[in-house]
Amino acid sequence: MKIEHLEERVSDYKTSIEAVADKKILWPTQIKGLLHNTLDAIVARYEIGWKVQELNWINMNEAINLTFDSFPPDLMNCTNKVPAYQFISGGSLVFSETYSGDIFVFILFPYKEIKAVENEILEIGTFTPDSITEKFIVEKVDEFLKEMIQWEVPNQRGKMGFTQPQ
Repeated sequence: MKIEHLEERVSDYKTSIEAVADKKILWPTQIKGLLHNTLDAIVARYEIGWKVQELNWINMNEAINLTFDSFPPDLMNCTNKVPAYQFISGGSLVFSETYSGDIFVFILFPYKEIKAVENEILEIGTFTPDSITEKFIVEKVDEFLKEMIQWEVPNQRGKMGFTQPQ
């Protein structure tokens, strides 16, 4: 193989870097604001103890997340009937910018010390910036709520501390 044979690969490499740069420009100019505005509107409309956070990881990639931070005030009377009830915060829906400019979406489940954490993260997928729309964000919040409901009220028939026979 001669050096000249590398010309196509070098050209492809330059094109890939340009594509990443184009996608990474979309995070600060479009995606971040769209995520913030849409999630802020959801939080304002449905006051269930969640908030929007902006994260900056390793001074390189940023993320916007929707996280359960406090207990919904309108449910206090319901839980006050159960003295041992404990709200476990920490469930989050995260939209994170990747090194390549795509958007990685995942769910973090609340952490419970007494329960073994089998699946503390659920990967939703990695998406191109142009696929992030208000409709997309609302669909992911819907998926997140379904997962949190399932986490709160699992339909598995098991007892904590015991393994099920296979």
